[in-house]
Amino acid sequence: MTVDKGHSNTAFVEDEQVTSKKSAPVKTISGNNYVLEIQEKKPGFEADYNPYEHRHVEHPTTSNETLIHLLKGSLGTGILAMPNAFHHAGWLVGSVGTLLIGILCTYCIHLLIKAEYELCRRKRVPSLNYPAVTQTALLEGPNALKPLSNIIIHIINVFLLVYQLGTCCVYVVFVASNIKAIADYYTETPTDVRLFMLIILLPLILINWVRNLKFLAPFSTLANFITLVSFGIILYYIFREPVTFEGKEAVGKITEFPLFFGTVLFALEAIGVILPLENEMKKPKQFGGNFGVLNKAMVLIVTLYIGMGFFGYLNYGADAKGSITLNLPEHEILAQCVKGMLAFAIYITHGLACYVAIDITWNDYAKKRFGESPRSVFYEYIVRTVLVLITFLLAVAIPNLELFISLFGALCLSALGIAFPALIQTCTYWHERHGWDKTWMIIKNVIIGIIAIVGLVVGTTTSLKEIVQTFFEEE
Repeated sequence: MTVDKGHSNTAFVEDEQVTSKKSAPVKTISGNNYVLEIQEKKPGFEADYNPYEHRHVEHPTTSNETLIHLLKGSLGTGILAMPNAFHHAGWLVGSVGTLLIGILCTYCIHLLIKAEYELCRRKRVPSLNYPAVTQTALLEGPNALKPLSNIIIHIINVFLLVYQLGTCCVYVVFVASNIKAIADYYTETPTDVRLFMLIILLPLILINWVRNLKFLAPFSTLANFITLVSFGIILYYIFREPVTFEGKEAVGKITEFPLFFGTVLFALEAIGVILPLENEMKKPKQFGGNFGVLNKAMVLIVTLYIGMGFFGYLNYGADAKGSITLNLPEHEILAQCVKGMLAFAIYITHGLACYVAIDITWNDYAKKRFGESPRSVFYEYIVRTVLVLITFLLAVAIPNLELFISLFGALCLSALGIAFPALIQTCTYWHERHGWDKTWMIIKNVIIGIIAIVGLVVGTTTSLKEIVQTFFEEE
């Protein structure tokens, strides 16, 4: 078996076993760039196929390496926004809420991983990416949902695209805000943050012109080291003075809870890297399970997020800003170094954050219009530049870090991280489970879906309302 992954968002599977032994008929399902060679299901025939044994990865990762990658994917600008999130929810509701959201997100990721394995086993393919899992699940589910199997790929791509571009917007605002915080201390007149966005724009475009991901890897390694050192310094500032509950709310305003929900989702979820990480493991069975890589990573991540949010809020209270770095003393050189280091670390990883958005836009859509002509590379650079400009213009329009984080967390991750995994599990086992098992699965996943939809609608609406108010206030 050979698997040509092409790029991160394309699943093209060739399986010589499809036409072997029993010469079962083959059905080709095409949608966008996805081509899945799928064997017609025959009772008992799929039981002898183990997807894990047919994955041929050139450089497989160990369990510890996967754990580190998962931690890196979840520890970024989101954790720095947790004190502000706790300000919206209160220290008690924030702590309990973060724990419950963390448990829900982890459970939904388990649903996705188990469904992918089951679908791969049935269809005799080694691995599937997120859009392909969703499409295949719908084809296995109720007849009423099967017509949606082709369009679902585009829906998933839109959510992934919006989320990745939203992350890049957060990066632009984060970098510019921290540079401004340093510069304003040394200048008599504060400078508009948009000027710093303009200054960093050209190098940002050039970073995103790097077409090969391996050339960005050294920047990621350097950024991880800088981030680790910076977090240590931030913790020093948090615990430098005794924290106090005085003046801190245990329960925040209910109208601001959606902002907390969106921020925590944005911070916790790394749904876009889950399946790629599991697919690249040397021993993928160790990813799930009670003591698997996923649970270990999420326990560490949730603990760190609760700790940062709880103690950061107790330290800075209602003054907690969209990034805790902006609360550090302006006059201290060490604090200025942290702001500068984190701004640099986030800046040089912008290309990695934008890579998925470029990948989806170019390889899944734009490339088909230009084919393999000599000018296609030129058009690819145009697409890359346009995507960077979109994130830049959005950041310039509303340079508000916490609102961007909450908006894209509620809008995209409610769907990608909670709703779709529940839908995928329901469709995958629709014809396999019966009686109470099926009823319980449907009830449970409907409840999860309702939570996701309410979070998406209320969280997005609240964030957009705050963004509009901010826009008109500035006008």
